[in-house]
Amino acid sequence: MEQASARADWQIHSLQETAELAERIAAKAVPGTVITLDGDLGAGKTTFSQAFAKAIGVKGIVNSPTFTIIKEYDGEKLSFYHMDVYRLSQEEADELGLDDYFYGEGVTLVEWASLIEDLLPPNRLELFIEHLGGESRVVRATGIGEPYADWCDEWNKMGATNENDGSL
Repeated sequence: MEQASARADWQIHSLQETAELAERIAAKAVPGTVITLDGDLGAGKTTFSQAFAKAIGVKGIVNSPTFTIIKEYDGEKLSFYHMDVYRLSQEEADELGLDDYFYGEGVTLVEWASLIEDLLPPNRLELFIEHLGGESRVVRATGIGEPYADWCDEWNKMGATNENDGSL
């Protein structure tokens, strides 16, 4: 049986709109939420991650865990597990016990997740950020399984689009 999936896209044109989108997505987060984040270098993955962390109540500096692979933060609402798997092989990632994070009590956000796709949980929210130039980006959200497909359907009803012209 095939899982439900849905897509919602937004065009964002500023850091403020990035923060607003992160807040919108963070409002849905519950323990065990898994969000994957892909896009070219410089597309805004870490900026989005920082805004998301702030939205769930993480205090202090959140930076990319490029060399530490995983950073854990305590948020006011939820714990935040921030991963950057860019430098990991599939085998190395498999040895880290990622399921403990994916099915844990916090929210897991994985930058460069497409590099470990086989290790990701079947239900997740996939975000792809495309840099359009300057401050402008398109963020494509694909909800795979429940509740993520429902989230995308709801965002589409609120004005997101799956035709790349939705803006916040």
